[in-house]
Amino acid sequence: MMKRFVLTMTTAATAMLMACGILGAAEEAKLSQPAKPEAILASKPVTAAEMTKISEAFGNFIGRNLKTPGIQFDLESIIKGIREGSAGKPSPMSDEEYEQAMITLQQNAFAAVSEKNLKEAQDYLAKNKENGKVSELVPGKLQYEIVTEGQGQTVAPHATVQINYVGKFLDGSTFGSSKDAGGPVTLSLDQTIPGFSQGLLGMKEGEKRRLYVHPDLGYGAAGHLPPNSLLIFEVDLVKANVPKEAAELDEFADYDEDDDDSDDDDNEDASSLLKPNSKSAAK
Repeated sequence: MMKRFVLTMTTAATAMLMACGILGAAEEAKLSQPAKPEAILASKPVTAAEMTKISEAFGNFIGRNLKTPGIQFDLESIIKGIREGSAGKPSPMSDEEYEQAMITLQQNAFAAVSEKNLKEAQDYLAKNKENGKVSELVPGKLQYEIVTEGQGQTVAPHATVQINYVGKFLDGSTFGSSKDAGGPVTLSLDQTIPGFSQGLLGMKEGEKRRLYVHPDLGYGAAGHLPPNSLLIFEVDLVKANVPKEAAELDEFADYDEDDDDSDDDDNEDASSLLKPNSKSAAK
């Protein structure tokens, strides 16, 4: 999670670096190849008005990416730095000093966001347990609410289940769903985060249940989600016991918290249920 957090925080800096060079190494390599005559003929000069518009749009892009949790950049100083850098004036810090300062800033911001999210999770669960519809499976850590009763088979420990689900944060924003993954997902509870596997136990086919998972039983400060996030899952149980050989977990269990790229969007969606670095046992 820390690596992803750092990458998020450096998006604006990367954008600025791309502005200076405009293109990354891959694009530079493409430009180093002789241009085709038709490509040259198809190009047209950029007018002053268009350049003004492009410049403003690029500045807007940088500005949007300056909104980083836990960090409040000084906009006027950033503008000053851009002007002085473009004029060839020296930076107030060496590259080494800047890199070390950014590392410290990122670490402090990560800790601040982690602490804030943990407090919000604890406060929410403490208040939520007073709701008469909510049952507590693990004191202060795991709660559930039955939205719709079921009547079929029940989920047992170590089961492989088929479900529809939606995962949300406290603010209601969604971080994953079976719909995004293409429909009902089949997975082994042994491969999921503890709060999810424990929260489904005893659930009946046809039942819809809402889980409230403390970060200690979710991803904590690890994983691919904001650190120490409370996770809320809405789960519809389709089948309580699917043969392991039919499980589809291997289709999206290759999530690695150190791997920032994914060739399959479904992997990212379904990984919201999985333990960090979980590998499929259903192959």
